[in-house]
Amino acid sequence: MAQEGYIPGTCNLGAGEVSRRRMVAAIGFVLSLSAFTAFVTTGASRETRLGIFIPLMVMSIGWVQSRKKFCLAYGLTGTFNFGKLGQISRVVDPADRAADRRTALTIFAQSTLYAAALTLLVVALPL
Repeated sequence: MAQEGYIPGTCNLGAGEVSRRRMVAAIGFVLSLSAFTAFVTTGASRETRLGIFIPLMVMSIGWVQSRKKFCLAYGLTGTFNFGKLGQISRVVDPADRAADRRTALTIFAQSTLYAAALTLLVVALPL
């Protein structure tokens, strides 16, 4: 198992995987924009607008992962990928796995904060 490029708690994605995360962020953005447009055109209630949290979360997770070059799921499962898409390697050292889990939880918290802040903004807008 080659660990070239892998840095525990810092970097667990190669270029192909980073591109995939950018695509996830773009899909989340399109879904969020679509939901927002629907809310504006239908005059959706504030409670209904809370539903935009899910696509904003998809966008946030994809964006944060692509910026940090670190996959939340890989970090939680003790894996990494610097080869072909789908060619996943295991992290052997328990200390490295622990560092990866901490980073994954940080990414989740950061993404949740971004999505929550944007959701609150959408809910607060007078439509």
